[in-house]
This record gives sequence, C-alpha cells and structure tokens, in this order.
Amino acid sequence: MKFWTKAALVSAMIGTAGVAQAETTLIFGEAGPNRGARAASTNWFAEKATELSGGDLKFDIQWGGALFKAGAALNGVADGVADMGTVISVYFPQEMVAYGVADLPLKNDDAWVGMRATDALMRNNAQIRQNLADKNLVYIGTFTTSAVHIGCKGTAIRSVEDIEGLKVRGVGAYGDTFKDLGANMVPMSIYDAYQGLDSGLLDCSQGYSYATAALKQQEVINSYTLLNWGQVGGLGVLMNKDAFDSLSPENQQALLTAGEGMADELGRLITADNEKAIETMKAAGVEVIELPEADREKLVETGAKYVDAWMERANGSGLDGAAILDEYRALIAQYTAERDEKGYPWTR
Repeated sequence: MKFWTKAALVSAMIGTAGVAQAETTLIFGEAGPNRGARAASTNWFAEKATELSGGDLKFDIQWGGALFKAGAALNGVADGVADMGTVISVYFPQEMVAYGVADLPLKNDDAWVGMRATDALMRNNAQIRQNLADKNLVYIGTFTTSAVHIGCKGTAIRSVEDIEGLKVRGVGAYGDTFKDLGANMVPMSIYDAYQGLDSGLLDCSQGYSYATAALKQQEVINSYTLLNWGQVGGLGVLMNKDAFDSLSPENQQALLTAGEGMADELGRLITADNEKAIETMKAAGVEVIELPEADREKLVETGAKYVDAWMERANGSGLDGAAILDEYRALIAQYTAERDEKGYPWTR
C-alpha cells in the first residue's frame, strides 16, 4: 500500500495556507485480462470505492497475472504482495473451504441470487470472518461464473438418461455428477473444448452461456441444454487484513460498500451477456433445450454426496459445515423471493 501526501508542498510553494490531504493507492492483483463482465465489475468496484472515499482511495489494478497467477493469489494477498486481489476458491479447497459452498451443485442457478447469497454469507457469518482473519484476510466482494449448462455436438441432452455414455468435459462437482450418471469424462479446459467438440474427442462440454458464445462454440454444437442446476460462485475479492486495518473506518466502509455492490453490477452485466449468448446460439441454428424439473431434481440428488463431502472438509477445518450450508440455502431462498417479488435491482 502506497501513501501519497499532496497539497502541503504546493501550498508552501505558492505561499498560501492549505490542509494536507492523503491519498492511498491500493495494489490489486487480478489473474484475468481487462475485458469481459468480471473485469468491468472490478473496474466499477474501484471507481465506486474511490467515489465513496471522497477520492482518498485509488487503485492500481495489475491485470493478467502480472503480480501472481490464480494459483498463487491467496498467499499473494495474505502475504502483502498485493493489498487485495481476486481469489478463486477451487485453487484453495482447504484454505477457502467456506467460500467453496458457492460452488456446490445445489438449486442455485441464478447469477444475481447466487452472488447476493454468497456475499451475505461471507460478509456476515462470524465463523467465516474469523476463519479469514486467521489467514490475515478480509472479504470484500464476490463474483460468479454464472450457471453451468452444457453444449453438445451430434447429440442432445433432454433428460438425465441421455447423459450415459457421452464423452463430456466437466466443471468441478457438476462434472463429477455427470460421471456418476454414466458420462465418460475427458480432462480438458474450456478453451480447448471447441477443438474437442469439432474433432469428436468430446460429445458435450459443460460451461457458461456467455463463455460458450465468446469462444464461438455455437459453430461446433447442435444443442445447448439449460440444466437449471447450479453455478460456480466461489470467487471474489479478498484484502490483506493488515492493509485493511490500517485504513480509516470511513475508507474501510467505502471498500465494503463498493464490494457489496459488485453483486448487483456483475449480475446486471452477466445476465445481459448470457441472454445475448442464448440468442447468438439460436441464430446459429443451435437447439436450446430446458431440462425438465424432474431431471433437475435427479441432478441435485445425484450431486448430494459432493455436498456431504464439502461439509466434511468444512468440519475438518474447524467450521460448522451444516450450519453454513443451512444459512446459505436460506439466503438463496431469501434472494430468490426478493427477485420474484421485486425483480432484479437494475430493473426496479
């Protein structure tokens, strides 16, 4: 963290009295590029925090892993390589086990609902806050990849029974659940899935609507099934606790308020991107299928053992896994009801 003192020297030079003002520049480490919805949300956060602090807080965002790669982000922030940065829980399954609740295959497919529930949990749960503090970390705000869906070439998933025998690229517990349902899992990144689908190495690839369109997979898939299942939401902004504690209470609150607003901003951006992606796929002749509710329930039921495994890891870390999961599910229900009653914040 860098402190810049201005005005006093200028006042002396021009012979007038003035009050010195302090600016604090926070170093922000981000492994991803400065493009896309998440980057736009990160920039929004920085601008909002600067505004709320009355200009006291400034940000030096280091994009593209310039400070540290995604797999080194946790230590990079905790050790003070950066004052704050994006941390993805899947890279730190034990250290960030509490955050991993947002990656579980629950009934949690709405990006805004999921982010709001995750944010409220991470921000307000006393045992999670203490767990982070013990690691010299403070939670600031959250992101999501949005709901996990699946695109296929030469086949279509209209029911859970259609999964058996397919060659599938999976995402975390969502892929593991497909394996349990008879899929043959192929280890491959989402960035290589286009070639895998095109060559026949893959029948289907799990992913996210905006990413499917951005990677032009509509060129090599015939069907796209909306699983209406869950999302990968255990990623967000954490801050070095020493750096946070050194700030004034007003500037701490500016960071926390801006961080809370990230869920609304990214929710707006990613919902629009996903809707646009579905239209792009339809225009390319891709059949868009919505998985029936009964089949969604089968996915949730089959994936339940991965929820249980998460609880065991949480308990092993000294947390009350069952209590955290119950709170998270209640928050999902709360924000689902708010969305149904009032609509999304950007439409109100």
